[in-house]
Amino acid sequence: MDETEFAAVAERTLERIERALEESGVDADVELKEGGVLDIEYADGSRMVINRQAAMRELWVAARAGGFHFRWDGGAWRDTREGTELFAALSKLVSAQAGQPVLLRP
Repeated sequence: MDETEFAAVAERTLERIERALEESGVDADVELKEGGVLDIEYADGSRMVINRQAAMRELWVAARAGGFHFRWDGGAWRDTREGTELFAALSKLVSAQAGQPVLLRP
């Protein structure tokens, strides 16, 4: 995947995550910023950041639970360590950080 294709796929994914979070009803402020950064601030003041890393062709998630890297496999974003699909991983991470069950769908 070249840089242009990566940027397009990553941007669409960040927009889908933003929509999924807003539709989930989670108590958080979600803002997609220029440059491919999705900032999520929870009611308790904690934050989660999801951003694209063009040089690595990955999406990175920084959450209270730690840092996670996801790489596009041609059909889905997969955790580079465990192979977990991005939206499944985010559902768990957001639920834990928000203190409420959240299911995010791609």
